[in-house]
Amino acid sequence: MAVCIAVIAKENYPLYIRSIPTENELKFHYTVHTSLDVVDEKISAMGKALVDQRELYLGLLYPTEDYKVYGYVTNSKVKFVMVVDSSNTALRDNEIRSMFRKLHNSYTDIMCNPFYNPGDRIHSRAFDNMVNSMMMQVC
Repeated sequence: MAVCIAVIAKENYPLYIRSIPTENELKFHYTVHTSLDVVDEKISAMGKALVDQRELYLGLLYPTEDYKVYGYVTNSKVKFVMVVDSSNTALRDNEIRSMFRKLHNSYTDIMCNPFYNPGDRIHSRAFDNMVNSMMMQVC
């Protein structure tokens, strides 16, 4: 099950972070921010190939004992990070990829809102509902 979903701005500050067990929220913030170094390494390693292939999904960033951390980056360098419980073996790479596409589409809807200032924290009921449904869908 997905336990944390985060949207990180180009300048590496959080636009949105949601985690299911709220008592471990600080731990998930730390996990998301430590994964940003791996995201930057993967982006620089791909270099020009990232633009050529239009492959935005970065795959598994790193596994821990309890969680697996996956990454996705948009063309505008906004990063999506998803922390998944390691005990969920039914979750496949294609399902993670489709979840990131849904998240990216919902983020695009927010960016198209004329009242949203790019770079502000995301406060959208529709985005919250989509993230909650993704977390419950995986459970």
